Amino acid sequence: MFNIERWQEIFEAIAKNKMRTFLTGTSVASGIFILVILLGAGKGLENGIAKQFANDADGVIWIWAGTTTKEYKGLNPGRRIQLRNSDFVISKQKFESQIDKKSSKFNIWNGNIVYGKETGNYDCQGVSPDHQAIEKVTIVAGRFINQIDLSNKRKVAIIGQKLKQDLFKDKNPIGEQIAISNVKFEVVGVFTDPGGEREETRTYLPVTTVQQVFGSGEDKLNDMSFTLNKKDTYEEALAESKKFTEGISQLLKGKNTIAPDDASAIGINSTVENIKQFYDLNLYIRLFFWWVGICTIIAGVVGVSNIMLIIVKERTKEIGIRKALGATPLSIVGMILHESIFITTIAGFVGLLSSLSLLELVGPQIKSDYFFNPEVDFTIALTTLVLLVFAGALAGFFPAYKAAKIKPIVALRDE
Repeated sequence: MFNIERWQEIFEAIAKNKMRTFLTGTSVASGIFILVILLGAGKGLENGIAKQFANDADGVIWIWAGTTTKEYKGLNPGRRIQLRNSDFVISKQKFESQIDKKSSKFNIWNGNIVYGKETGNYDCQGVSPDHQAIEKVTIVAGRFINQIDLSNKRKVAIIGQKLKQDLFKDKNPIGEQIAISNVKFEVVGVFTDPGGEREETRTYLPVTTVQQVFGSGEDKLNDMSFTLNKKDTYEEALAESKKFTEGISQLLKGKNTIAPDDASAIGINSTVENIKQFYDLNLYIRLFFWWVGICTIIAGVVGVSNIMLIIVKERTKEIGIRKALGATPLSIVGMILHESIFITTIAGFVGLLSSLSLLELVGPQIKSDYFFNPEVDFTIALTTLVLLVFAGALAGFFPAYKAAKIKPIVALRDE
């Protein structure tokens, strides 16, 4: 029931101690402010991680060769393993039922590319047609590499948007000839990549052509990439990824005479497993943020509780008179709790609204690969509201309980 006299008492008490109330409210507001900002930052990290992994096809598994570290079947450690076309072919055949997309790759690092009077050094990659889906490359002009390019070892090139701007400026590059390390290639496509300008300085070529022209006709590969068939749940996708990586590791180690427990000879990286690691890390970060924020709120609550103890001490005689006139312990508790909850709730709302406003204004301005759109959803806002009310009740409970235990005769003697 609304009690206007109770509210008058609260406002009179606040008016008499403006500075004390302001400092108390500031401690609570800062606690909620810090908590919401930290939670928003945690969400920004989560969004950034999700955005980065969205740049590649779901469940990409990259495989490359390294150096042996263990003796095996009479072969000394320190052997440099070289992936070849046969490794790619046998992998496709062995795991055909699990694989969705596949691509082999041969790199030309810092290849010199010339068009007319323009020149520059750019990374060139010999790839398969499925590489477009694996990297989520978008063709903005022309086309990507196709199977006929691979079969006929055509000298065709697909260039990134940034490279196109560097060499061709505003001119349409489709059909034009570029020289890569003095070998002529026809530009048949221009692409954009969600990864940004770094990826858009690349040039994609048919892997068979690169092996023939720049690999002295050998069938060497730098790495292979695969995506697996989609699963209904993340747990199923993770299990399938682990099964595939273990199976292909054993297959390639057996084919290349590598010790089964030699972890350095064949390198495998699965984005499915990386996602779990990143999200686990993000969970720990968010839990840490909650802990820091709640500790800050507790510090504010302790401050409110101390202030309420002071108020109880100042109003000891008043409380004694109230009890002598028939006030019940419950009404005394209610009086103290009412004031405590009011101060913490108002201060908390100020901190909540300030933090949400800051996230709304500053969040969209933050540009980072692994931090994107920091925000706090309705559930979190509702949780902080509950924390406000609980904090106010907790801050006032012990002073209120102490006030309720005051005996009238003792209170009336108080000076």
